[in-house]
Parts: sequence; structure tokens; C-alpha cells
Amino acid sequence: MSKKYNVEKTDSEWKAQLPEKSYTVLRNKGTEYPHTGEFNLHFKEGSYNCKGCNAKLFNGDHKFESGCGWPSFDKAIEGSIEYIKDTTHGMTRVETVCANCGGHLGHVFDDGPQETTGQRYCINSASLNFNPS
Repeated sequence: MSKKYNVEKTDSEWKAQLPEKSYTVLRNKGTEYPHTGEFNLHFKEGSYNCKGCNAKLFNGDHKFESGCGWPSFDKAIEGSIEYIKDTTHGMTRVETVCANCGGHLGHVFDDGPQETTGQRYCINSASLNFNPS
């Protein structure tokens, strides 16, 4: 039995709504190439929301440059992210998905800034929209 989310759509509805790259990331757990995403080096005041359902995921003041090639955040908005053990590609990681629609966002690692949370949310730009404040 699969988990139910607040926002649920058929595969064809997701395909019609999302750009191809966003569909691949959000619905099929894809990833974008490093250093290619729209929000990798984007540092403005506002929030980063799920491209699938527009749920608010990260505040801009928690974004930092990690050098990994993907947008990085040290903290998510409480309750906005679901964490799933991921053992694909011969490693163990923690996948992050939108708690509102189940869309794949990326992964979270424990190598973030030690002066804040110590976490690095490594998120695909294709899974995000930006809402300026």
C-alpha cells in the first residue's frame, strides 16, 4: 500500500503540469547534472517551494553555497519534508520528498555548516519554484 499525500494526481496529470526535467526529477527520482540548475547559485530573499504542489519547503536565508553543484540548504521548513532511506547506487543516503505531494527533491547529508545545523539538503533546482519575499 503506497502512502497517501494531500496532493495526488495521475501520471498523465503530472506530465501535463510539469516541464519534462521537473517531471523526471519529481515523479521518477531523477537528478539534474551538477552546476546546471537554475537555483544552484541563486541567493535572494524568499522561499523555495515544491514545483509540483507549491508547498513551501525552504527559506532563502537557509541556503548556502556548498560547492556540490546543486542548491544547498541547512534547514527545511518544519513538517515540509519526508525522509526516506535510499540504498540505490551502492550507497545508503536519506532521500527527501515533499511531504505534501511526495515529489522527489534530492537528499540530505550530515556534511553541512557545523555552525548551524550540520545538515546539507542537496536539492534539484528542477523540483523547486522560487517565491521572492
